[in-house]
Amino acid sequence: MNYLASRLAAVKPSASMAASQAAKALGASGVDVIDLGLGEPDFPTPAHIVEAAHAAARAGQTLYTAAHGTAALREAIASKFRRENGLDCSAADVALANGAKQIIFNALMATLDPGDEVILPAPYFVSYPEMVKLVGGTPVVVECGAETGFKLTPELLAPAIGARTKWLFLNSPGNPSGAVYSADELKSLGEALARHPHVMVLSDEIYEHILFDGHRFASFGQACPGLRDRTLVVNGVSKSYAMTGWRVGYAVGPAPLVTAMSVVQSQSVTSVCAVAQAAALAALTGPQDCVAAFRGAFERRRDLVVGRVRTIEGLTLAPPAGAFYAYLGCERLIGRRTPSGAILRDDVAVAAYLLQEGHVASVPGSAYGLSPYFRISTAASDAVLTEAMDRISRAVAALTAPVAHPLLA
Repeated sequence: MNYLASRLAAVKPSASMAASQAAKALGASGVDVIDLGLGEPDFPTPAHIVEAAHAAARAGQTLYTAAHGTAALREAIASKFRRENGLDCSAADVALANGAKQIIFNALMATLDPGDEVILPAPYFVSYPEMVKLVGGTPVVVECGAETGFKLTPELLAPAIGARTKWLFLNSPGNPSGAVYSADELKSLGEALARHPHVMVLSDEIYEHILFDGHRFASFGQACPGLRDRTLVVNGVSKSYAMTGWRVGYAVGPAPLVTAMSVVQSQSVTSVCAVAQAAALAALTGPQDCVAAFRGAFERRRDLVVGRVRTIEGLTLAPPAGAFYAYLGCERLIGRRTPSGAILRDDVAVAAYLLQEGHVASVPGSAYGLSPYFRISTAASDAVLTEAMDRISRAVAALTAPVAHPLLA
């Protein structure tokens, strides 16, 4: 008896989680595996944030809150958007959920009808298309390759917009590429979207504070104020404050949309954990030196990986401008033979080979909608990253000369 909903047939599990699980399974067999599949800071949550949660729990802040969160946290989030992003907003414009992923899911659940389309510039975060499909929408993928810096342009966007287009997703700094949009680039996209008033914009800015090489962050909401009534700016505390497990995401958007998202939340998970909300409040209103310290460490690690990739024949890497990932091009490995005689036919095979032979877990680029690449997280210590790059280098060197390129056959 098949009791599963038909919509699940088109939905795949998270590729990054799958890569991490494969690494854990191999490690359980006694193999020393370096897991660079999941993207989360390796730092502990700063002590003042943990202490705030502890104090809240001891004070009895352990009951339900309003579905849209506590008044104090929502005001702190609105203040953050006003202060850092130049957005004229109030607590009434703020949505809160169990992580940025749930913010996005709530927005889609509140707005998509079956057959509505969502434009996803690729490479994209692995969960975007799966969430769209889960609520009955249709992902429309626009490939944005290295020639555009892995960024969407108005020329690429225009032909993707149709009568059923409901959303355009943007992600800056981007996962997996680390691409960062400038204010001028966002304004150009905004000018193109101004001609299509039925299209909303979801700007995922979760890596806002992780920027390198002096790049300045530009929020879509600030760059395109004329589109504020159809823009949802998504953020959260997970990446900037090393709080992935606390599960607190937030957004600012048009009040009717925020209200609808709150309805979805009230009938699904009720609210965000009260203690986690107290922790998020401390993160946003407390000392911010940890954010700068984390960013500095991530840039140093980015430099380490970029330098090592340059020494590995067959791999390429455009230096990421933000986030904590490296999206390595592996086209020149396609068609090569492994020591066991197998042919690497795509980036899925490359990632599998690096895990089985190099004992480094990565995620194939196909999971992000753009091949042939693979993603590794650079949110690991210098020592771990050095060892991982040593292993990748040895594994690539062990491959023999390519046979006829299977993608060109």
